[in-house]
Amino acid sequence: MHLLDINDLSEVQVSEIFNLTDILKQQKHSNVLSGKTFVLFFPETSIRTRITFERGIKDMGANCVLFPPESLDGREELRDRIQYIENWADGVVIRHSDYSKLQELSKYTSIPIINAMTTENHPCEVISDLYSIRNIKENYRDLVYTFVGPAGNISKSWTDMAKIMDLNFNHVCLRGNELSADNRNYKFHTDLIPVLKNSDVILTDSMPVNLRTNEYIDKFQITLDRMKLTKKDSILNPCPPFFRNEEVNDEAISSNYFVGYEFKKSLIYVQQAIILYCCGINSSSLRIL
Repeated sequence: MHLLDINDLSEVQVSEIFNLTDILKQQKHSNVLSGKTFVLFFPETSIRTRITFERGIKDMGANCVLFPPESLDGREELRDRIQYIENWADGVVIRHSDYSKLQELSKYTSIPIINAMTTENHPCEVISDLYSIRNIKENYRDLVYTFVGPAGNISKSWTDMAKIMDLNFNHVCLRGNELSADNRNYKFHTDLIPVLKNSDVILTDSMPVNLRTNEYIDKFQITLDRMKLTKKDSILNPCPPFFRNEEVNDEAISSNYFVGYEFKKSLIYVQQAIILYCCGINSSSLRIL
């Protein structure tokens, strides 16, 4: 199967990816993908996502062939390219700004196409973050999640995850950044302080250029004082790359609320689980390999 969007998954499928991740963290499966080859399209600027996909694939015994994403931008039609690629590859992992390219590729191949980020969404990142929250908060589905920032690929993927996993999800930003009017789990706000008082998990994304103003930062920046307004044992998880003293201030990052570095330890295992799941390997079959 392909993983292009969190909306491609059901609650049961997300839980199965989490179960696969648990097994991968506990056991060594160095040869589970032995003899397989994955083609990766990544820009040079990708750090965390590329490292964890590339190492994760190699740790499972498979090979990687790496191309820049611009390789998909030429005149040759994508349906022709992918039908050649599938002769030699067992899956394709793509980080490309244009989501429609991934959709087009997926129409013409039976090998998995996995979305490693587009400007539309970032499914693997959000699946991994929710997995990490699950590991430290047994009641993770009862928590109040608050995303502070613009409408974008991270906020969209969190909104979709909230709907699938029935999470209580707030989105705080300037008017005009609303995402989903038909999602009962999604609530949009323009006033940050009242929402913080009822929040367990604070999420952010980097600011686009048009929001990097003193007025916006004064109103929506996550500071240590603002984190102190949140519920007991709350956590702060800004999506990297974050920029100190823009969407989050330095004090908040240096505080015990911040969980970002530790959370990303699970990214490699979650992405391995996604690859295995898309290749047809579930938790039951993995246990006996």
